[in-house]
Amino acid sequence: MDIKVNQTGELTLGGISALKLADQYQTPLYVMEEDKILSAIRAYKDNFSKYYRGKAVVCYASKAFCCKEMYRICKREDICADVVSGGELATALSVGFPAERAFFHGNNKTEDELVLAVKSGVGIIIVDNLTELERVDKISASLGKITRVSFRIKPGIEAHTHDYMKTGQIDSKFGLALENGEALEAIRHVCSNYAHLELIGLHSHIGSQIFDAEPFMDSARVMLTFMKTVKETTGKTIRHLSLGGGLGVKYTDSDTPMPLSETIKMVSEAVMDECGKLGLELPEIAVEPGRSIVGEAGTTLYTVGSVKEIADIRNYIAVDGGMTDNPRYALYGSIYTVLIANRANEKKNYIAAVAGRCCESGDLIGKDMEIQKPVPGDILAVLTTGAYNYTMASNYNRVPRPAVVFVKDGESHIVVKRETYEDLYHLDV
Repeated sequence: MDIKVNQTGELTLGGISALKLADQYQTPLYVMEEDKILSAIRAYKDNFSKYYRGKAVVCYASKAFCCKEMYRICKREDICADVVSGGELATALSVGFPAERAFFHGNNKTEDELVLAVKSGVGIIIVDNLTELERVDKISASLGKITRVSFRIKPGIEAHTHDYMKTGQIDSKFGLALENGEALEAIRHVCSNYAHLELIGLHSHIGSQIFDAEPFMDSARVMLTFMKTVKETTGKTIRHLSLGGGLGVKYTDSDTPMPLSETIKMVSEAVMDECGKLGLELPEIAVEPGRSIVGEAGTTLYTVGSVKEIADIRNYIAVDGGMTDNPRYALYGSIYTVLIANRANEKKNYIAAVAGRCCESGDLIGKDMEIQKPVPGDILAVLTTGAYNYTMASNYNRVPRPAVVFVKDGESHIVVKRETYEDLYHLDV
């Protein structure tokens, strides 16, 4: 793990002591290291430029971590963004993110969301089903627009990850299946029935937290073969192929994600080789990383409230956050690395469950976690919380959501304010 400690043994983030951040901004606190975000974005761009002979598009998956500042970064770094709701799209548009660089996903987009997407002129709407296809066409006709669409396809690839993170198999709520012919039928349908739609691409996504390049390579081969079938049966040439996201990150020392450069090299070569075999021109490739852009950039800081030792059973460390700011253990049994930020240089000599403050037995950050022995008032840090923590946070038990702070080169600034009690009830009638 990439853990930096100063001369006094304190964890540092972006060149700043975690204790100083906790004191200045209070806890719980999401801390994002901007340099890590920028490095990840640039690594994607640089490696595709190096290994893929066609055009490649990096499209940040907003659902991993969405706020105005992330869209400002995407805009400055000249990458696209995928959005999965009207709220994400509205947030992007609010800071001047170019609508044509937004790709709109989702398996059940509402009428209002589709109107916003078409009216704004998003780059692509990734269509999930034929009902949605008809809806997009009607909205486009009513607004006098030609809307670019892509179909989400289930390639039938098994990704070795948690069941809730698998999306590419036929038994999934997302997209159209290849095995039963519905994907090809949908493409025939759009080519002959809709005057206000332009079919430009196909999209696949096989899952999340994947450490191996092989499933992405297999998915690419399946999709390219389908593109050839489409051309032969309908005469339609598909020029855009999204391979989705899903690359894993390091939550603990036991996680072994493949280096990004190696993954991109292998996937690029698979696409180019398969196109050669099938006689296809190289398509524009899109990838949609989220977790691998922001995951390892994030650390959550808590204050230890109490330590409860149940002899021969379990030790519990209670912190001032929990499932309201990080529901991933409750949802997936996700495993994290934790440490005491004010004694980060000391050996981990204590085993405990880190417990949240909610009235739920399952409100835990994790069980049997190795950590330095804590005392009340210590600052506890949970690493690799940049993805799916802030964006999945809730107000359960009417707990206000934490602030988000960006840090870089010894400087820090708020990008999302801490909620107040007034924020919790201001919509109540």
